[in-house]
Amino acid sequence: MIRLWKNRAAGLGHLEAKVMEILWRNGESTVNDVAAKLTRPLAYTTVMTTLDRLFKKGLLDRRKSERAFAYSPRLSRREWEEKQAGEVVAEFLAGGKPSGELLISCLVDAAGDHDKALLDELEKSIRKKRRELQKRGKA
Repeated sequence: MIRLWKNRAAGLGHLEAKVMEILWRNGESTVNDVAAKLTRPLAYTTVMTTLDRLFKKGLLDRRKSERAFAYSPRLSRREWEEKQAGEVVAEFLAGGKPSGELLISCLVDAAGDHDKALLDELEKSIRKKRRELQKRGKA
């Protein structure tokens, strides 16, 4: 559910998300490489179009390799997920105080329900950020 929401929020379709997963797992790949790794057979042109769309969205790099292009992710999966999470948080915070409070409340509840150790990590991160802000004179 979360992965599906994340992909939709990021503007990735179902096939685009699957292609990105393949590239993150396998690194630089050609259209044939990606097509061979998909769980269901698709036309070469469908995979090629999907890779080209991801390239045009700025998610992939590509280089000419003989007569074909080889594609690779511009960002690691972790970098991509951090970017997406940051955008979601920024959208909530742009909504003003009620939205920010809702975001914090949901984050604390979800972290506590998922894994109590995450609450400790959240608390450590808050302390660290406060120290950084104090050093910069913003607190």
